[in-house]
Amino acid sequence: MSTPTQPGSSTTTIIQTAVDENTDKRDVGAFLKRQLQQSLAFGTLIVLVIFFTIASPNFFTFSNIATVLLSTAVIGILALGTTFVIITGGIDLSIGTGMALCAVMTGVFVTNMGLPVWVGVIGGVLTGVLMGLVNGVNITFLRLPPFIATLAMMMIAGGLALVISNVSPIYFSTSAPDFKKIALGVIIPGIPNAVLITAVVAIIAWLVLSKTLLGRYTFAIGSNEEATRLSGVNTRRWTILIYMFAGAFTGIAGIVIAARLDSAQPQIGMGYELQAIAAVIIGGTSLLGGRGSILGTVIGALIMSVLVNGLRIMSIQPEWQNIVVGVVVLLAVFLDSLRNRQRT
Repeated sequence: MSTPTQPGSSTTTIIQTAVDENTDKRDVGAFLKRQLQQSLAFGTLIVLVIFFTIASPNFFTFSNIATVLLSTAVIGILALGTTFVIITGGIDLSIGTGMALCAVMTGVFVTNMGLPVWVGVIGGVLTGVLMGLVNGVNITFLRLPPFIATLAMMMIAGGLALVISNVSPIYFSTSAPDFKKIALGVIIPGIPNAVLITAVVAIIAWLVLSKTLLGRYTFAIGSNEEATRLSGVNTRRWTILIYMFAGAFTGIAGIVIAARLDSAQPQIGMGYELQAIAAVIIGGTSLLGGRGSILGTVIGALIMSVLVNGLRIMSIQPEWQNIVVGVVVLLAVFLDSLRNRQRT
């Protein structure tokens, strides 16, 4: 004997099945779009490598490829942290001068105060975390737009780096002669430690973004912050934590660039924020938030490093290099705008 069916139950089932199928189709479509964007970015990287190899015989050499990877280490680490911020729909303009401040603070701890290198490294990372904390509080509690809050932090960090260092580099060669091995040393033959650090940091960023609650709320806040808040999530706390997490990447980048130069240069950070943001956008992360990937950011960072290095190898004057990089940033934002229009 069959069980009687309640009126309308079959209709509800059909509607729910249709909704589920439509959702699955949207998910598959979004996945395919992400894969296409990453494929296009990777194709662009290959085209740039081929172009500069043909344009200059000095480009595709072991020493220059090592230089490109070292440059990618700094831009890539900054971009990885920025990926989290941009996925939330925010922006961080302070990462360039913040990186310089973290390097200077590491130099103060190691050279001026004579503390062990590991203490200086922790101090440099914590400086970045503190900057992220201030940015997060300004954005969530003071309700400042992320652009304004991080622009102010960019100026403050740049000024502090100059004041603390007395507008002069802090060298590690005397106080910590092995400090440069953090970036230039070799654990795996042929691969500088800075590249290994970048790889490890990228893996950590991928795990956090895809496997943890922080990553889940990063996407949720970027997709719809109000809905996330109404669902019971403390969006203020998680936004602050996201900016602090991104600040740790700024600190790591400051240590890597200080080790690479064997000195803390207080004026070195300007311009890095634009390259890092461009790398994130080229990699497929949306400026409107809610979408992004770590793999795409890594590819974007490689594109920026190859572009800048290739222009230098071709002896393009610095002012023209800035113009080309600026055009690339403009194109990256324009393409992101086109992607967002297609979504809506």
